[in-house]
Amino acid sequence: MQEKYPQKPGLDFILKQAFYYWNRTLLYQLMFSIIYFALFFSSIFFFADYFGIFEFNDELQIALQKGFNEYLQKSQELGKTENAVNFVYSVLGTIIFLYPLNLGFYQIFKMLDLKEPTELSDLFVGYRGLNFFRYMSYFIFWFFFYSLIAQTVILPVIWVIITLFVAPLMFFQNKTIFEGIALNWKALKMYFIEIFVCVIVAFLFKYIGFALFLVGGLLTFPFWNAMIYSLYKTIFEEIN
Repeated sequence: MQEKYPQKPGLDFILKQAFYYWNRTLLYQLMFSIIYFALFFSSIFFFADYFGIFEFNDELQIALQKGFNEYLQKSQELGKTENAVNFVYSVLGTIIFLYPLNLGFYQIFKMLDLKEPTELSDLFVGYRGLNFFRYMSYFIFWFFFYSLIAQTVILPVIWVIITLFVAPLMFFQNKTIFEGIALNWKALKMYFIEIFVCVIVAFLFKYIGFALFLVGGLLTFPFWNAMIYSLYKTIFEEIN
């Protein structure tokens, strides 16, 4: 496959296209959020109970009665315990496990373009065969680097932007992680304004549902994938 960069599209076209994909797949958006949060919170409660995290509350309440400094000190002490560390790793493992669920939207959006019927099982394409290990490995790499720079303000944003198209490039064009980053960088140099604005819009819309409509966040939370696909489809033209 080759990559071709067409004449620059307008921001309005990219945004309208993203909202089109999102609007056409509202049922899948809802199912994604239900599955994601059900597994995520079930995991948190299970591991919190398994590692005795709930028992920390009594110690923290006692420390808080003595003063805020004592509370912070006790929090730091408990956070370094073996059970607390294992709990954090378990939650991170859950987040890593859930990441391939996002790949299903790329499959669904592509099938919409091809006017082919979609079904709920398409949402789990990222878990089929070796796909699960491939995309899980990518997310481990992505998250490890992200955690190293998370304490800065600008670098995490830069990392998100320069890896924005890696997953769809891996999915549609079978690129490796580093090939994807290289192509992502090339696209970023040509479409920086469009990509940056779309990332901001996607981030705001992704969480605005929770802020304004609470349950409506279940529909807006996966919107990020529609924006990425709209940008990918507009910037990268696949030639068989």
